[in-house]
Amino acid sequence: MLQKIREDVQSVLDRDPAATTTLSVLVNYPGLHAVWAHRVNHWLWRHDFRRLARFLSQTARHFTGIEIHPGATVGRRLFIDHGMGVVIGETAIIGDDVTIYHGVTLGGTSLQKKKRHPTLGNGVVIGNTSSVLGDIVVGDNSRVGANSVVLRDVPSNCTVVGVPAHLVMVEGKRVVITDPREINDPLSAALIALAKDVSELRSRVDQLTDMRAGIDMRAGEVAPDSTVAGLAVEDKVRREYRSEFDKTSFADFGAGI
Repeated sequence: MLQKIREDVQSVLDRDPAATTTLSVLVNYPGLHAVWAHRVNHWLWRHDFRRLARFLSQTARHFTGIEIHPGATVGRRLFIDHGMGVVIGETAIIGDDVTIYHGVTLGGTSLQKKKRHPTLGNGVVIGNTSSVLGDIVVGDNSRVGANSVVLRDVPSNCTVVGVPAHLVMVEGKRVVITDPREINDPLSAALIALAKDVSELRSRVDQLTDMRAGIDMRAGEVAPDSTVAGLAVEDKVRREYRSEFDKTSFADFGAGI
């Protein structure tokens, strides 16, 4: 137990430049306090003291702002930086040397009593306010960008960002997305469908324009554009109205009242 505590403190000193001394880490890091409380609560959970484990986990949440279900499996040297708003579900599995920033949710997408929360490999980093949802796997040494929503497995040594999250780095190399469908974003799919419809409409308009031009040429003259003619008539009526209005004195507006 003491060895794990020393590891936890050292992991904070290694990963947070703001951590200066062992004393400051012991006193000022609620993420560390939440992890220590979880180890006790998880032991109670595994030994069927589940009501007590749940009560103590909620007590720890009150003091740290971090909710870790006592059933979650947490590896060594987990570092929860800042921590406020972090939620870790019952069937979540977290590997060693994982870093989680504030506002992160490791949540489920099923109401069934089965494995329904994510599994994080070793060395994973989850950016602030991100959500990793469902029984999915985030591979070793992968990163999730801030504000992302991860709904599918993430390979090892990759970086994902976005809503929903998509690959931007693989093995340290930038991934260039040439087809928006690779993102699997509903909005992108709607835009693709809209662009397709517009392209088809343009093609149809071009065909009708060519047909009209052919008919006019065969008739020996260019038919007047009805839209332009209608606008010309409207403009003429507007000018006549303005001319009559200008001849009217403002004093005449009160006549007959």
